[in-house]
Amino acid sequence: MAKTQGQSTKVASKAAPVLLSGGNPQIAKGDGDAPVQAYIAAMPGWKRGLGERLDALIVRNVPDVRKAVRWNSPFYGIEGQGWCTVS
Repeated sequence: MAKTQGQSTKVASKAAPVLLSGGNPQIAKGDGDAPVQAYIAAMPGWKRGLGERLDALIVRNVPDVRKAVRWNSPFYGIEGQGWCTVS
């Protein structure tokens, strides 16, 4: 279908997340809360609710927690003490 003058192409505002074979979302690596929240938001079904609860529990109980997404998983750590993942 040809586009005429004045018409615009509608682009989806949010694409569905890409899920890997294990059902986990594919999220680009990054440091901070934003990539971890993007990972949690892209988790399918019941996994999202569990991810939200675990994230809140960690933030509430681990002072100065650092967050990152690495190897397609959310990681939580404390400066100089290492990292762990809960996925």
